Amino acid sequence: MSYLFAVLLLSIFSVSCDQQKISEINADPGSFHDEQVQVAGEVTQSIGALGKGVYQLNDGTGSLWVYSDKLGVPTRGAKVGVKGTVLPTFTFLGTNYATVLRESERQSAKGN
Repeated sequence: MSYLFAVLLLSIFSVSCDQQKISEINADPGSFHDEQVQVAGEVTQSIGALGKGVYQLNDGTGSLWVYSDKLGVPTRGAKVGVKGTVLPTFTFLGTNYATVLRESERQSAKGN
C-alpha cells in the first residue's frame, strides 16, 4: 500500500528525473552524486528549527536523511515525495554512512 502511495505521489511531480528506491541510492550513492532524484515515503524522524532541519524518509526499501534549508521539516508520520540532490557521503571499508538528499521540492499527501 505504501509503495502504491509513493508511486502516486511522485506522479504529481513534473517528470525531470526518475523515481528511485532509497535502497538503490544507499547501495551506490556515488553513482547519484550531485544528481537530481525523486523519492517518496514516510517521515520516521525529524529535527528542525527556524525553517531548516533534517528528516529521515523511509520508502519500505530503506531510509535516507533529507536536508531542508528552505521548506522546514515535515512531522513524523507524514507521507511525502521529495526531489533533490544527493550530497557527498562518507564510505568506510565498503559501508556507506550519512547519505543525504538536499531537498529542492516536496509534495505532501493530502491530510498531512
